[in-house]
Amino acid sequence: MRDGRRGSGLCQNADMEDRKPVAAPHPAQDVTEHVGYRLKRAHAALRAAMDGALREHGLTVPQYSCLELLDLRPGLSNAELARGAFVTRQSMNVVLRGLQDAGLIARPATADHGRARPARLTAEGQRRLDAARSAVYAVEARMIDAVPRPRLAALLVDLERMAGALGG
Repeated sequence: MRDGRRGSGLCQNADMEDRKPVAAPHPAQDVTEHVGYRLKRAHAALRAAMDGALREHGLTVPQYSCLELLDLRPGLSNAELARGAFVTRQSMNVVLRGLQDAGLIARPATADHGRARPARLTAEGQRRLDAARSAVYAVEARMIDAVPRPRLAALLVDLERMAGALGG
């Protein structure tokens, strides 16, 4: 063994020559043309734009998502909010504590039953959400303006099908 590695460069190259090519799921010149790569790139661009827009409102993307979900369905539990915001329950605990400390949500000190402590927006939380929502919607408008209007509905259906195909 040399430098703590197994084998020599020659064996490693021989192993590489014995590899069987793996068929791509669709025609692509390289990884940057794969659907997953393009989705991740779009997600990263959306996240960066949302981070910038929400920073002006003193919110993070998970905090904003939580406020949106509570506006839609007041009283959601930590677990329900975590699923809806695509974060872990532990991360949602941190998000909820921060929102509560900022006076944007209210939760009972103790649970009526089990461990669930349903959350709801405060008046300040609703005000902050309304202000941030317009900034986030402006980001989304910039993004979807790049898609021809006649194709938008089909794109949304296709994205939903892709998520469903992967169990999401």
